[in-house]
Amino acid sequence: MWAKFKPYILSVAITLAIGGLSAFLIRDNITLYHTISKPAFSPPAFLFPIVWTILYVLMGISSARIWLQRDSHPYEVMDSLLSYALQLILNFFWPIIFFNMQTFLFAFIWLVVLWASVLKMIFKFSVLDKTAAYLNIPYILWVTFAGYLNFMIYLLN
Repeated sequence: MWAKFKPYILSVAITLAIGGLSAFLIRDNITLYHTISKPAFSPPAFLFPIVWTILYVLMGISSARIWLQRDSHPYEVMDSLLSYALQLILNFFWPIIFFNMQTFLFAFIWLVVLWASVLKMIFKFSVLDKTAAYLNIPYILWVTFAGYLNFMIYLLN
């Protein structure tokens, strides 16, 4: 039983840990969201950790699905998981750039690169497992919305 769920549990745990570490590193500056000028359609601050937790779980599940295909497609799996790792690294640093450094334009540019890397990952995942790719659609939609928020915050501040 454990063997069947182990890749999913480990992958979700790693992804949540990376997101959690990023959140921990910005904890002293998260109040910035309350003090800056925000655009219309800005969600309340309490919504962000809920959404990100869901997205990290979906990302973890999708990457585990890809990992499980390593025996039949070793090169494609490694290539796909490298794309996954890249977007996760970019994801990790965005809140640090936005909240700790408060460089909103640079954060927006970083977010555009993150968006492109998520799209690339989705395409790579789709070759191996359509479900793994589909699990990341909410993620790219949220990053798109975050891009709107980030760019508008840059303009307003």
